[in-house]
Amino acid sequence: AVLEETHTRTVRSCAWSPSGRLLATASFDATTAIWENVGGDFECVSTLEGHENEVKSVSWNASGSLLATCGRDKTVWIWEVMPGNEFECIQVLQGHTQDVKIVEWHPTMDILFSCSYDNTVKVWWSDDADGDWSCVQTLGESSNGHSSTVWSLAFNAKGDKLVTCSDDLTMKIWEADVIRMQSGDGYAPWNHLCTLSGYHDRTIFSVHWSREGIIASGAADDAVRLFVESKDGSMNGSSYQLLLKKEKAHDMDVNSVQWCPGEKRLLASASDDGTIKIWELGTLP
Repeated sequence: AVLEETHTRTVRSCAWSPSGRLLATASFDATTAIWENVGGDFECVSTLEGHENEVKSVSWNASGSLLATCGRDKTVWIWEVMPGNEFECIQVLQGHTQDVKIVEWHPTMDILFSCSYDNTVKVWWSDDADGDWSCVQTLGESSNGHSSTVWSLAFNAKGDKLVTCSDDLTMKIWEADVIRMQSGDGYAPWNHLCTLSGYHDRTIFSVHWSREGIIASGAADDAVRLFVESKDGSMNGSSYQLLLKKEKAHDMDVNSVQWCPGEKRLLASASDDGTIKIWELGTLP
């Protein structure tokens, strides 16, 4: 299918709902479109308006009951999915001082993360189902965070670790007591575990964590890198090491890397060179 005649400018982000029934697309025309497969044809069943200008990213929560959008207007919007493909904005989150690049829900809990040009990741949380959402933590330079634009983030399979990547040429690993939060014992902060630096000499645009714990990164140096947790048992906590570097993976910037959720070790990479490549990782030593 080709979904057209709805957006009038660049479409920056797309995301399937967890059930696969709906597809959300975010565009620079300031709208987010919701598409449904109706009898074999994808129809635009809802158009979400409200952002002042470009919508940069869209993300569904784990249950598919909430949708988040963010944009150049420095805001993050949370939409509730209502019956009949209606979407109601339940809150506009303000706190970032610059363009918000990415929104991403935690894989199991209703905690929302946003990455911005203001060099921070903000964590948004609501105490109860009907409560207001608020920023409960800012991962910024003063808390071992990034010193330039944060481009992307990803969670490990358990959801207790988070990796962020930045224009400052570093990747950072964060950890939180997820079990405490899942037990209803309030918010547990994310703490900086370690920083991966010296591997990239151009902006890191994308990171993704595989089910078996391999972190992939895509950057403006046209390379794809894979990292794993070190098994050296050092006393000073976690550390990660370079597993593999694929030089000239593409002819231009690598904008996105994504592991396949299936059984095979497949990694997709997308680039400014107009191609998407699928890589298969062989047996690890």
